[in-house]
Amino acid sequence: MTQAGVSPLLELDGAVQADGLDAGVAAHYGNPMIEQRRLLAGEAVVDLSNRGVLGVAGPDRLTWLNSISSQELRGLTPGQSTETLLLDPNGRIEYAMAVVDDGVETWLILEAGELPGLHAWLDKMRFTLRVQVVDHSLAYAVVGTMAAEPSDVHLAPAAPNGVALAWRDPWGRVGTGGFQYADAPAHPAADWHWTETLVPRDGLPALRDAVRAGTVSAAGTLALEALRIAVWRPRRATEVDEKTLPHELDWLRSAVHLSKGCYRGQETVAKVHNLGHPPRRLVLLHLDGSDAVLPVHGDEVQATKRLADGETERRAVGVITSSARHHELGPIALAVIKRTVPADVTLHVQSQGISVAAAQEIIVPQSAGSVAEIPRLPRLGIRTPGH
Repeated sequence: MTQAGVSPLLELDGAVQADGLDAGVAAHYGNPMIEQRRLLAGEAVVDLSNRGVLGVAGPDRLTWLNSISSQELRGLTPGQSTETLLLDPNGRIEYAMAVVDDGVETWLILEAGELPGLHAWLDKMRFTLRVQVVDHSLAYAVVGTMAAEPSDVHLAPAAPNGVALAWRDPWGRVGTGGFQYADAPAHPAADWHWTETLVPRDGLPALRDAVRAGTVSAAGTLALEALRIAVWRPRRATEVDEKTLPHELDWLRSAVHLSKGCYRGQETVAKVHNLGHPPRRLVLLHLDGSDAVLPVHGDEVQATKRLADGETERRAVGVITSSARHHELGPIALAVIKRTVPADVTLHVQSQGISVAAAQEIIVPQSAGSVAEIPRLPRLGIRTPGH
């Protein structure tokens, strides 16, 4: 349950409520695999009405947010989407926010559990600036889709200031001022067209009725998580802990502008990128599904090491951050492991007393950081700054 109560979409036939981070909305409506396919086809919506929505109004809003976060926001035009991070003085991630501006107010979408802390921190940092921070979570709900336009799936974006509030996820490409560590010939997010639309909360019953009438399909958070994991997309609530640097998750790609002015944590971001290496790195794991065990957030990842006497031992090298059953890839997971773990080492995940074999797919390579050491590859803009 969220601040606004249980969503009307949980009244749909087959709805099974999620727990934990996604409590208050549906995990699925009976068949997560079919829901994944419908979502990819742009035929379904995902109820994210448990997300938090903050508004920052006032003439100083963009310059202020720009001065305290990782993204360049001063030139944000009405309707334009981006994302930004708030870092601590040591460059570790504290908050992640989806951002869209309507010319009057800047709208921030974030995990509901993060909203109270962020709201209080922003209020504390206003000083004498002409800004006002408002919690809009009771008035507006978030609904996600892969459809080309919100109207294709029966969504009418809110537009309190005359500009439709639809946030289009920038993860699909390297943003201006950003940098990609992933060395894949084709990034799996190239076809990631995710949109989160703000709609009046009192319009959710009409969306529920449209699903019942067959005008649009509903997909649960399990379907969304499977697709998100498959495109290596980090989520604040799962991939981030108290030590996480943006570099470890390849989040310089879309949430950090490397040549903007100073902000809290910027010195660490620059040092790790230009002179050092992040201590950990994000990987995609393809899991052995023969035991029907799907590891969960926090399960230990172990590497097998051969000893001098020919015996082997396993040592902890990381943890699972997210997992899912994908309609094509099967059981998969994101994990954060030590940077020094070789790409070809045998990995196992300890879950429910069972050791699950895992094949590692590199997202952030061991060479991440120390940009001077990285060859400049022209293809697809990989490992080159965004333009």
